[in-house]
Amino acid sequence: MSNDNTPGIGFFSKYLTIWVAVCMIIGVLIGKFMPFIPDFFDQFEYANVSIPTAILIWVMIYPMMMKVDFQSIKDVRKNPKGLYVTWITNWIIKPFTMYGIAAAFFYVIFKGLIPAELAKDYLAGAVLLGAAPCTAMVFVWSQLTKGNPAYTIVQVATNDLIILIAFVPIVKFLLGVSDVSVPWDTLILSVILFVVIPLAGGIITRMVITKNKGIEYFEKQFLPRFDSATTVGLLLMLVLLFSFQGEVILGNPVHILLIAVPLTIQTILIFFVAYFTSRILNLPHDIAAPAGMIGASNFFELAVAVAIALFGMESPAALATTVGVLTEVPIMLLLVKIANNTKNWFPNITK
Repeated sequence: MSNDNTPGIGFFSKYLTIWVAVCMIIGVLIGKFMPFIPDFFDQFEYANVSIPTAILIWVMIYPMMMKVDFQSIKDVRKNPKGLYVTWITNWIIKPFTMYGIAAAFFYVIFKGLIPAELAKDYLAGAVLLGAAPCTAMVFVWSQLTKGNPAYTIVQVATNDLIILIAFVPIVKFLLGVSDVSVPWDTLILSVILFVVIPLAGGIITRMVITKNKGIEYFEKQFLPRFDSATTVGLLLMLVLLFSFQGEVILGNPVHILLIAVPLTIQTILIFFVAYFTSRILNLPHDIAAPAGMIGASNFFELAVAVAIALFGMESPAALATTVGVLTEVPIMLLLVKIANNTKNWFPNITK
């Protein structure tokens, strides 16, 4: 992930797209032919949030949290433009482009392929995705693009605070129904599990190790032990997620492709909105790339949980949010590659 000179890690990073595809396939096959496995893990759930998924997310992002120096977090205020890009993209642009693009495809372009009632449900799922910009997974994309870890933390932390305030009103407005109620325990628990706990763990670990062993030991000996944890956590999480949704995916192949089209267009569009805006503002690449990634990707753990809570496990809306999981990782890996290949567009030094 972080150093291609390390054989195992370089090998993982080089072929990450292939491993992701393999893990998705394995997950779907497990869900289809060994349903007792997801049934077992499904027992460990609270407020529609999967605890095993949360643990694997901790494995993914805990190493990145340990790298954050709090002095560098304080320095973020010296150059807040990247935060403005993140906030505006996520909350003033993204939910409405998602609604517009999804409605255009489900109601107009795919009118002959998707019945009107189903189109309404699929749109509801897309809205839930669009109103929940990424939190946990953005740390993975940030690391893959060598993003500024301190800046990414602040982008995610402020984003989580806005989610608590803006998610419900935006969903209600876009769905046009007054009786949409989001389970607050799901919303708050998701933020605590996917962000607060791993962040606290990383902070405490950094403080304890540097105090007892020194910063040089921490950076050169302790941190490298966790280099492959993010990749392994990501791959195991994909197997788990897709084992939960195996039957649904195999049972709706055509509609999954139809739902995937607007979600893919939305993801790519929003990435470039934030990325190009960052370039116009002359922001460095290590701020621009995470800004693009946090806008493009979705807090799909929350979107899936809320869709199930509102509409039921077997609902078309829940299916649409599941397609968000299916399409996101491959597309985000493509955007990571684009970001890494366009570093020369940006200034080299963080201001």
